[in-house]
Amino acid sequence: MSERILVVDDDASIRETFEHHLARQGHEVATAQTAEAALALLPDFEPVLVITDIRMPGMDGIELLRRVREANKDIDVLVITAHEDMKTAVSAMKAGAYDYLVKPLDLDQIDLLLERCFRDRSLRRRVRHLTAEASEGHELEHLVGREPAMIEIYKLIGVLAENRATVLIRGETGTGKECIARAIHLNSPHAAEPFVAVNCTAITETLLESELFGHVKGAFTGAVESRRGYFELAGSGTVFLDEIGDMGPELQAKLLRVLEEREFYPVGGERPRSTKARVIAATHRPLEELVRNGSFREDLYFRLKVVEIQVPALRDRKGDIPLLAKHLLGKIRRKLHRELHGIADEAMKVLESYDWPGNVRELENTLTRAAVLARGPIVGADQISLTAAAPSDERGRPEGPTDDSLEAVEAAHVQRILNQTGGNKRQAARILGVSRPRLDRLVEKHGLDVSR
Repeated sequence: MSERILVVDDDASIRETFEHHLARQGHEVATAQTAEAALALLPDFEPVLVITDIRMPGMDGIELLRRVREANKDIDVLVITAHEDMKTAVSAMKAGAYDYLVKPLDLDQIDLLLERCFRDRSLRRRVRHLTAEASEGHELEHLVGREPAMIEIYKLIGVLAENRATVLIRGETGTGKECIARAIHLNSPHAAEPFVAVNCTAITETLLESELFGHVKGAFTGAVESRRGYFELAGSGTVFLDEIGDMGPELQAKLLRVLEEREFYPVGGERPRSTKARVIAATHRPLEELVRNGSFREDLYFRLKVVEIQVPALRDRKGDIPLLAKHLLGKIRRKLHRELHGIADEAMKVLESYDWPGNVRELENTLTRAAVLARGPIVGADQISLTAAAPSDERGRPEGPTDDSLEAVEAAHVQRILNQTGGNKRQAARILGVSRPRLDRLVEKHGLDVSR
């Protein structure tokens, strides 16, 4: 990875050491003898990193640090200090320095520090990208619905955007829980901070802990360098924990500490770190039942539901289907770059007669498929394919997925792994790359055999 680095030091030998070493690493390097000369180079050279000594004639490194951060907060600054100058180094860290180097300089240490700096920089860019991507289409005007239940949710979003209370969003899969969480964040004073969404069922618990809280070097096999977690990277933004009901007991205890003490320990770490991030959690599972059977902590349950939002299923607000369909079709039109003027009356009647077990997400997928198949600018009833369930007046459901459906493939694959492991769920979960609670849900969902 080649980066632009500006080295500032009144000692010519140190400038030359950095210049030669960093150039051999493939970086583009510029040097300056004074802080004033460095500031003059900033606009044209556009470095991503400034390495500066603290003690220099004229403007010192601390003032340079402040000027650089004022000019562009995305530029990282490393300061160089002597052993007897630790108080100044602490001042530099408080002023926003990424880290500091102690003289005499160790080239191996420099390489490790730069690697960590550039990795964190890349991660910050990824978080900003995800936040920007998340913000598209999640303002209040893009939440669609006029049913009374949705109006009450809009009111809650307005109230919650003005405070930092922990929120628990409940509702079936596909109802738009994450969309509501993002709307709360994006209408708050902290909208410019990251919004980090984490699916608690998508990765194993060990990896989830590292993702949330970070880890120190050597904490586990493969942890060759320390890494910050989402609670630290989110700053004063929001960490959204989707499917919180599937979080394991050990991680539940650590999340409880975050909510109570606003601090956490990285994996393998001995010193706590603090977080200012807001927590919004979501689930489609009955947490009260999980508390009763001991799989979810009661104290965490009450900490999470400071404010609770219940998102209605689409079948319970069918009056919103025409509005939703129109809104989603506009979104699909922009995505597919197609001329789509509307939905035929007969097609709309089909949409309104269906129960939508997959809720808004299923409606969007259905309209996307219809838009692809439509031969003209109007989506007709012939393009609406509702094979997953019968219309609401029939109240029917299919007895099972077809052999080629995603559900059938998923069920067959999980059953094959269970057979391969002799019914050992822990081993099967590791092979599948899912958490144990997630595997239990898959077994229950598909009625799989674990007795082998």
